[in-house]
Amino acid sequence: MTQTINQTVNVNAIYFSGSDMKTFPREIELEGRAVKFADGLRYLVQRGQEALQLFDMRSEDGLVYRLSRKGDSWTLLGTKGATV
Repeated sequence: MTQTINQTVNVNAIYFSGSDMKTFPREIELEGRAVKFADGLRYLVQRGQEALQLFDMRSEDGLVYRLSRKGDSWTLLGTKGATV
């Protein structure tokens, strides 16, 4: 099931991966609770002169959270995965 959210979130922790030290969110705050990520993928999308960073992050409960980053601002675009 996919759910569209489109909400600004706080990133509480980040981690670095790879030889080029790419940044990934480790934990976000969503509706007053912490969501921790086990791993994820990062996409760079070029829109004219603007580059958009998208992240598909898998949480510890198996849901995938799609986030976008623009500067220091993070937006949770939606989630997908099985519901319990």
